[in-house]
Amino acid sequence: MKLADLALESAAPTGPERAGTQSLARGIKLLRTIATRPDFGWRLSDLAAACGQDKATVHRMLGCMVDERLVVQRASDRHYLPGPLMFELGFALPDRVQFQRQAEPVVAAFARRMAGIGLLLLRSGNEYVCAVRAGSLALSGLMVYPGTRRPLFTSVGGVAILQTRPEAEVRAVLLDNVAQEIGRRGTGRLEALQKMRERSDRHGFGVNLGDVVPGVHALAVPVCDGAGEAFAALCLIGTPELYGEELLSQLQQELQATAALLATEARKFNM
Repeated sequence: MKLADLALESAAPTGPERAGTQSLARGIKLLRTIATRPDFGWRLSDLAAACGQDKATVHRMLGCMVDERLVVQRASDRHYLPGPLMFELGFALPDRVQFQRQAEPVVAAFARRMAGIGLLLLRSGNEYVCAVRAGSLALSGLMVYPGTRRPLFTSVGGVAILQTRPEAEVRAVLLDNVAQEIGRRGTGRLEALQKMRERSDRHGFGVNLGDVVPGVHALAVPVCDGAGEAFAALCLIGTPELYGEELLSQLQQELQATAALLATEARKFNM
């Protein structure tokens, strides 16, 4: 499945939205997009363009979201940012809050033992969101922190999750992801992302040996819930000197052992 071929399909018009859900779907898309820049925020014009929506309509929806505290507008530059209600709504899922707390020391211990950066990425529909980042290794090319939200196929962790899914589902996710990538960055990275996917398929788990960011090696395995579904991925990120290709088998075993610990914690909290 070539990403370049999917790029042509992703440009084709999609079918009409379901009657009665257009406003809701647009509002959800707006919130998800705002969440991709929790620190920098969005200008109104950029947000409307990223969501493919009319500027006046987006402005009206944002006004409502600001009133409800789902979104805030920073006074210094008028950028729109995630609001406190986004955080507060998460407390309605106490099991996930508890899992997050238990996962943090597990990922931190793993990162220390492996002398690299450990990430726990949660699947969020067609995207991932970083739940945990641990480790003190300095990597200038790694711009993923807790709260970072990006398309699944842009991360070795997302690739590892997609390796567990049926072909039809993977194709649908990739169509969405390619459309997002082209809309935000153009086609320049598709070849590199394709190389990461192909390398991962050859090894049977997520493997990125400088394919996307030169000098950054990343590996990942899925983390499964009680039903055996991959709801997250554990990633290990470092330099070529730390994680060379000759160590892949050993590193895969280390990843799988820690992913099993995380899966055990997930089952404790009904995940």
